[in-house]
Amino acid sequence: MNGPGDEAMSRSLPATSEGLFGVYVHIPFCRHRCDYCAFATFTDKDHIIAEYLSAMSREIELATDVPDSTSIFVGGGTPTRVPPRDLVAVLSCVRRTTDAEVTIECNPDDVSEESFRIYASAGVNRISLGVQSMRVHVLQSLGRTHDPENVRRAVESARAAGIDNINLDIIYGAHGESLDDWEATVRGVIALEPDHVSAYGLTVEAGTPLAEDRARHPDDDVQAEMYDCVDDILGSSGFANYEVSNWAKPNRESRHNFTYWLQGDYRGFGTAAHSHHRGARWWNVRTPERYIELVRERGEAESAREVLDEEQQRIESLQLVLRTRLGVPIDAFAPDDLALMEDLVVSDGERVRLTRAGRLLANEVSMRLR
Repeated sequence: MNGPGDEAMSRSLPATSEGLFGVYVHIPFCRHRCDYCAFATFTDKDHIIAEYLSAMSREIELATDVPDSTSIFVGGGTPTRVPPRDLVAVLSCVRRTTDAEVTIECNPDDVSEESFRIYASAGVNRISLGVQSMRVHVLQSLGRTHDPENVRRAVESARAAGIDNINLDIIYGAHGESLDDWEATVRGVIALEPDHVSAYGLTVEAGTPLAEDRARHPDDDVQAEMYDCVDDILGSSGFANYEVSNWAKPNRESRHNFTYWLQGDYRGFGTAAHSHHRGARWWNVRTPERYIELVRERGEAESAREVLDEEQQRIESLQLVLRTRLGVPIDAFAPDDLALMEDLVVSDGERVRLTRAGRLLANEVSMRLR
């Protein structure tokens, strides 16, 4: 089940989280909320953008025990909803290593060569474009509003501004999306020559418009076909799968995501942002107004936290890394379970990795970890 570049890919992946520290910056503002979105995002709060960014800068500046970050990821919401110069002013508060990976999630409709130049001047060296589909009727089914043609313009503008590490996000399984539609999206994405592709199966999150409309819920069998399709096409186009939902050209894997998958430490700033330090996890309040109020009062906006014991940390670590090309030590599974899962995993005698069929059932496989 190895694909093109897998051996080189395995050599380039970090084996541990040592030396990695991620920072996540959450921008909760959106023009329009997608039907499948359950994140902490808001379409009616643009009037407090300036206050929110000011509070976030204060939270970052007052944070303690934060080493230089090896990666920064700005997500949302829609980070490109915020004026570029105001956003990079916040990023300037984050200490980072000289070779840090700095990514901003972008809406194809909101960006221009000028905005990318402002990002690049502040050290942004990677963008992640929310493409989702290259078919208009599929975008409409997802509740998305952007023009697929703007994806091409955004990629060209980013490269013209000197940002040459580009991820494209796509989603499969929308109501009304045929296998031909999905293949057209994948091939359309490849034609843009990205460095990285993230392909996610549409999931139904409670409280979303999608959840309330059962007629639009995805079909598991169709999604499995679409996963095979994207894996085949990307694999034959020089991309290697290195995590269940992620493919990259050699040496273009997401360093920030690996900080999560290797159970490394990270700090989140902004509403609902999560942090982790040696088994302790905590997260901020969800609403921007309450976040601003708390940061003004006490310099931070923690809502709650939990601390994992050693056994919980061990199992979670295995569950996370199992999803990657690194796999888990062979003794993480009982021999009898390995025999039962011969179609789902493959072993080299030292480590166990998911096959493509296993990637589709990663959660079920992880339940047998010991």
